[in-house]
Amino acid sequence: MRDQVAQLAFVTIAAVLEQAYFSMQVIWARRKYKISPPNTSGHPVFDRTFRAQLNCSEYYPLFLSALWIAGIFFHQGFAAFCGLLYLYARYKYFHGYAESALGRLTPMYISSSILWVLIGSSVLGLIDYFLHSHYGVNVKPRLTWWKLSAL
Repeated sequence: MRDQVAQLAFVTIAAVLEQAYFSMQVIWARRKYKISPPNTSGHPVFDRTFRAQLNCSEYYPLFLSALWIAGIFFHQGFAAFCGLLYLYARYKYFHGYAESALGRLTPMYISSSILWVLIGSSVLGLIDYFLHSHYGVNVKPRLTWWKLSAL
């Protein structure tokens, strides 16, 4: 069982650490620009850092859900690879946004695209599972990389 989800677990821990890092960046920006809680605005760099962290947190549950469903029902390796790309794009998004509002755009488009790929592969994997389990029909092609999946 562990080998069937180990890659997904690794990406999940990396995502948790990334979220913690983003939160720490907000704490450090609060200290640097002397913005005490519960205030959520002040210096423009703090505002962008705070907003970047909040945006990343808003997408976190969507990412984790799509990651695990795609990994279990589509292909663990593919989902984990997409997950790592997503985390890198979010890292670039966070730092791009902290520097300027326009700096967030390219990484935002990249991370959104990766998220849609994970959602799409989740749906395809679930459709295949239900059609196969209820009707005996295989939808997904039986490619070599697909068979490597530990499903």
